[in-house]
Amino acid sequence: MRVEIEDLHIGFPSPSGFRPAVRGVALTMETEKLAIVGESGSGKSLTARAIIGLTPRGAVVRARKLLFDGLDILGASPRALAAIRGRRAGLILQDPKFALNPVMKAGEQIAEPLRLHKGLSRKEARAAAAELLAQVQIRDPHAVADRYPHELSGGMGQRVMIAMMLAGDPELLIADEPTSALDATVQAEILRLIETLVAKRGMGLILISHDLPLVAHFCDRVLVMYAGRVVETLPAADLVRTRHPYTQGLLACLPSLDHPRRRLPVLVRDPSWASS
Repeated sequence: MRVEIEDLHIGFPSPSGFRPAVRGVALTMETEKLAIVGESGSGKSLTARAIIGLTPRGAVVRARKLLFDGLDILGASPRALAAIRGRRAGLILQDPKFALNPVMKAGEQIAEPLRLHKGLSRKEARAAAAELLAQVQIRDPHAVADRYPHELSGGMGQRVMIAMMLAGDPELLIADEPTSALDATVQAEILRLIETLVAKRGMGLILISHDLPLVAHFCDRVLVMYAGRVVETLPAADLVRTRHPYTQGLLACLPSLDHPRRRLPVLVRDPSWASS
């Protein structure tokens, strides 16, 4: 699996004119854990969704190159894109309360992609769904498979979503703030689970996050985005030694138990960051 992006632009028409949201993004990745970080609205999720052709309706997308393992995403047919989504690439959203279908049982939602992508019968898909729930460390997978999303805790719902994304044996997993709706203890459990599954299955991972300390520990490489642009790319281990003032400012705004401050600094933005 190889993702190649050159000069990606995404924008939206509006009554006041065309509004750019992603501007000139370039990245190449294979089997690694890549983090995309930045403030809300910086273009992180749009960039990741463009890789599988899932940008919002009305979005205008253009790029010199936007390839998933050699397939031109912008020129691909709906059938070719359907062969990627959920099969070769999975997307984990941040809140299972909104991402899961409220009127379908958990097991049915996992079985659906198994039937669609692998041609399993209902009985086979149900058994495979329970096995996937066991793989994401749910203790009583058959009981959980018979529950509706509102009957699941946040952590259990997130595990169900991960099981759904694993159903097609993807080569790339896109995790869009997968732990933001969870408490700290469950966050750690989910991240350990994702890390284990990525390593065991040999998948690539794109982790979209606001949590800089987390990605520094968890990922291999970090893309820092500001106002739709990539302002810095560096190894995750070097994040604390960043030289870009925007990344330095994000790190400086983090509270610290070791060095408590009465007031956290406010990030002072330089207009040149949006055009550099």
